[in-house]
Amino acid sequence: MRDLPTALIERARSYVDGTVDPAVPRDAATVVLLRDGASAGGLEVYLLRRVSSMSFAAGMHVFPGGSVDPRDAEHAVAWSGPAPAEWASRLGCDERLARALVCAAVRETFEESGVLLAGTSPDTVVADTTGDDWEADRLALLDRSLSFADLLDRRSLVLRGDLLAAWAHWITPEFEPRRFDTRFFVAAMPGGQRTRHVGGEADRVAWVRVADAVARYERGEMPMLPPTAATLRELTAYDEVGAVLAAHPPIAPVTPRPVIDGDDLRLVVDGPDGEVAADAVLRSRA
Repeated sequence: MRDLPTALIERARSYVDGTVDPAVPRDAATVVLLRDGASAGGLEVYLLRRVSSMSFAAGMHVFPGGSVDPRDAEHAVAWSGPAPAEWASRLGCDERLARALVCAAVRETFEESGVLLAGTSPDTVVADTTGDDWEADRLALLDRSLSFADLLDRRSLVLRGDLLAAWAHWITPEFEPRRFDTRFFVAAMPGGQRTRHVGGEADRVAWVRVADAVARYERGEMPMLPPTAATLRELTAYDEVGAVLAAHPPIAPVTPRPVIDGDDLRLVVDGPDGEVAADAVLRSRA
């Protein structure tokens, strides 16, 4: 569990006392980008470390992701894979939000890793996104001078929603001043593309074996928010990306709640057998 700033602990105490109203969470998407390790080295995950000056999750190791841009659902883009109605059923939301979440997942992955889950046809994927023209488009997405839908339309690209699978749904605890209602997706690193350190919100990026990431978190060497740690723990049950994409675990919203023990704050989730630490949540894979 991360060390929480004193101010945040006091805010949690005020929330428990009933003197702080919860902020409204923003819809967001995050993508667990995976690849099979070389020479049976085990499943690998792409992680970014957020810069220490960030107002949310500073210094934490995270997956690519961010808030939904309202324009992500402004019009139907060329689409491959499950229809928005199917995504809506899986994600537990309406079709407009489902379309926005899938678009946000693909857009944020491109913005934060340079990887684009789109192609010129429903069964292809862009081969290379490292050119200057691609970088100009990525920066335009970041400053919101270009919408993701317009990028896809202008380049005649099909969004490859079939390369994504829904994994989890976490909502930031109610005492936090900035809150996100986040759907977690898993995706395979597309062949031919490569991740790159694009700077911005991250000061370090790396491919890490899932098991190693969990071990480093537990040793206190790789700080993470509870949803990140819990997701990685779940992924240790899988040996290859294909098995992860085929898993389709049950999805229900999880909102950790604060428990004050003297001067300490714990984040817990209520499970069938009582309280468990939020970073140790393991959902049934039945």
